[in-house]
Formats: sequence, structure tokens, C-alpha cells
Amino acid sequence: MNLDKNRNRMDEIDKRLTEVFLERMELSGEIAVIKKENNIPIRNPEKEREKLALVMEMVPAEMHSYLRSLYLTLFEVSRAHQHRLCWTSSDLSDKVEKAILETEPSLPDVPLVACQGVEGAYSQIACEKMFKAPNIMYFSSFESVFSAIEQGLCRYGVLPIENSTAGSVNAIYDLMMKHDFSIVRSARIKVDHSLLVNRGAQRSDIKEIFSHEQAIAQCAGFIKSLGEVKITPCANTAVAAKMLFESGRKDAAALSSSSCSELYGLECLQNSVQDHGGNYTRFICISKKLEIYPGADKTSVMLVLPHKPGSLYHALSGLFALGVNINKLESRPLPESDFEFMFYFDLSASVYSESFKHMLVKLEESSKMFKYLGSYLEVV
Repeated sequence: MNLDKNRNRMDEIDKRLTEVFLERMELSGEIAVIKKENNIPIRNPEKEREKLALVMEMVPAEMHSYLRSLYLTLFEVSRAHQHRLCWTSSDLSDKVEKAILETEPSLPDVPLVACQGVEGAYSQIACEKMFKAPNIMYFSSFESVFSAIEQGLCRYGVLPIENSTAGSVNAIYDLMMKHDFSIVRSARIKVDHSLLVNRGAQRSDIKEIFSHEQAIAQCAGFIKSLGEVKITPCANTAVAAKMLFESGRKDAAALSSSSCSELYGLECLQNSVQDHGGNYTRFICISKKLEIYPGADKTSVMLVLPHKPGSLYHALSGLFALGVNINKLESRPLPESDFEFMFYFDLSASVYSESFKHMLVKLEESSKMFKYLGSYLEVV
């Protein structure tokens, strides 16, 4: 009975809290109007620090961390409310609206697409999943794919960005900082690696393995089962298969797709040699022009935050206040900087929603450098 009594009291307190919260938010809205009329920034860090110091004096020390969390959340939801009331279009929001209006209803069927590697690469499989009949141009490096897009040589480029087993493709994230592009689509591809050899070779003959470093990581356990073998990283799994065929060697093998066995006249000794059955690689399709196709519900951004305590927290809590889900957060060190990082976010937010517009404002406000990479649909 004491538990029920306390729960009833808690309900009464929650009711009063809700009433006071609504009163506070109404007052916050009135303040927002004044700020807008007088061109005053929404966020006032100094005022927030003063308020935190004041309320901390009202509670015992053991309650400080709890009260701090409560007020930091209150500040975030108040700012989100004020941003909504003070919303005005920005150059970026205008650019997004323009792209939505001008983009065709669907991706073209037969575009010229840049991929890294050679015929048989997983990038080719991803490309064929995104487009009906792509005209593929192969390049030797990831950077060449970015350059082909920037220079207008190809309309689109397809690149691997992360794997469910081996993690992020760090080289891609580093190149993102150097190049201008937009993401227009993404796709998840089931990746099955096969052990390929030249005809007549046996498993016991294998002294060297050719493959891409991601595939090597995904098959680490299987490679260990082969005993003492040399590992030779290649630019691409398909390149590894081609290199093995051209070498004619019976003491080497390649970890590649089963389709490469037919393509390069190799023999498959064993299928699905990756350590985990659910092995997926996510690919992105990039373009030079911002294109936003119908159904876009995922957004990617890059940003550099001020190098001071709480910067990342403010960015994350702002997204939480808007109800925006973070699918991925990646950090990469900035070249020639002292422990500064670029943060990459994949966010779930429909490009047509109000929260999307406020999200862009919030992230721009929180960042020292902000880059919108595009909004798109992911195919699986």
C-alpha cells in the first residue's frame, strides 16, 4: 500500500511538473520572438552557465549531477522550440528545396558510373543494384573515383563505406574531407568471399593470399586455418583474382567473389569463407550535383566542432531534442591539426520534415565547419 501511495504522490508531482514545463516553454517562445526582433542569437552559453550555477546552489551536492542533466536537457528543448518559432530559410535550406524540386523522380537507368577496381568487383555488384543498366568506368583508386565525379568525367561514383564485420573504410572518410560531392543513394550488399585458385592447385599448396585489406579482415579466422601464409593486400578483391590468374601460380590464392572464378578462369576451392555469415558492405553513390530523389529519409553530414569541452554533447543533445536518430557517428583526425577531428554523421530524418530543417540549423550553429553531404534512400 505504501508503494501505491508513493506512486500516487509521484503522479501528482508529475502533473505539476508538466504544467510548469508548459509554462516555461511558453515563456521561452515569448523570449524567442524578442530575440528574433532584435537579431539576438538563440543560444546564450553565458546565461546558461549562470542558470546552472544558480540552481546548483539550491540542492545538496549529491543531487548536482542529476540536476545538471535535467537543466542541460531543458536548455536543449527550449532552443529547439525557439529555433522552430524563429525559423527562416537559409542558403542551405534553399539549396535543398531547389534540389528536391529539380531532381527527377528516379535515378537514370543507363548512367556513366565510376567504380574502383576491375570487372567483378563488389562495387560493380552494388552499382548494378542501384541502376538498371549502368555504363561502368573502372579506376585504380578510390581517389580517382572522387576526381572523376568532380571533373565531370562520370555522373556518378560508387564507393564502399563500411562493412558489418571489418568496420569503416577509413580511406573513404579521409577522402571525403578533400573532395566536393553529394550522396544520392546507398545500398547494402551481402558479401560472400570465396577461396579462388588457378586450376589444379590444392589447398595444401597455398603459401600466399591476395585480397583487399577489408576482405582479409573479414576472413581473418579462415586465413589462420591455412597455417603460415603470406598476406598480400590488393586494391580490390577483383584485382586480386585477376592478379592471381595472370600470375599462373599454383601456390597462391585469392579471396574474391565467386563470380570472379568464372570471369578470370579460376577454380573455387571453398565458398563463403568469411568469419561471419551476415557479412554486409554498405556502398554510397555520389554525384557532383546535389540530387535528392523521392523517399529520401537518411542524411549524411560532416562537421568540425569547436575544440572545447561539451561541443560534441551539444551537437548530440540537439539532435536528441529534435527526435533525430543517429545511425552512425565516425570521427577522423584532421590533417595537420593538433588533436582536432572531423565527425561524420548518418542521420534518420525525412528530408520533407520540419525536424530536418531545424536539424540543419542546429548542426550549423554547433559547428566550426559544417558540410551537408546529401539526403537519400538506402536500398537493401
